[in-house]
Amino acid sequence: MNGRLYFKQIEMGPMQNFVYLIGSTETRKVAVVDGAWGIDEILRIATKDEVEITHALVTHTHPDHVGGRFAGMEIEGVTELLGKCKAKVVVHKAEAEFLKALSPSDIIKAESGDKIDVGGVEIQLLHTPGHTPGSQCFLIDNRIVSGDTLFIGSCGRVDLPGSNPEQMYYSLTQKLMALPDDTVLFPGHNYSDQPTSTIGQQKQSNPYFQFHSLKQFLSAMGYG
Repeated sequence: MNGRLYFKQIEMGPMQNFVYLIGSTETRKVAVVDGAWGIDEILRIATKDEVEITHALVTHTHPDHVGGRFAGMEIEGVTELLGKCKAKVVVHKAEAEFLKALSPSDIIKAESGDKIDVGGVEIQLLHTPGHTPGSQCFLIDNRIVSGDTLFIGSCGRVDLPGSNPEQMYYSLTQKLMALPDDTVLFPGHNYSDQPTSTIGQQKQSNPYFQFHSLKQFLSAMGYG
């Protein structure tokens, strides 16, 4: 484990979202992952910990992760964040168009395998479509922040506009299951009785890791 790594998991909002602050304990530069719901609270925590937010990493562009109007609620997100601090928004290129309120100069359009340097800490981007076309996870040392692709004991929905159950199957089986068993999983929502798990534990207990063919997976998801 990198002793220079600053890593904080914060539950925010009525949908039990996890927001993350990730960066360097030496340079005090950090990225916020899926900064939404309470921008002032996120900034308060950063100020208290004496770190500066330089990047806003986006796992996907649903309003509960980036802000916007959802279910009658106005959710604060990256637009409000950029109004209060200088940061670059990192979003997969497949979903950059959904952040229309931002200036193109504020956005880094990412591709799978890209690496973002946050104050000397390297964060690798892993494209995991399925829940949305541009869903991506973030690898830092032996940790993966999985957004709404993989939860503890479940996976993201595939019945929403832009979802694709076939892509979800391949994201789960060919990308996330290929990670080392000791990789620590940090999901996008607190939908379990524990905030973290490991890929190895999920291989044993997560029902969506138990299908041995695309056909089985699609049938279980109601597409067979």
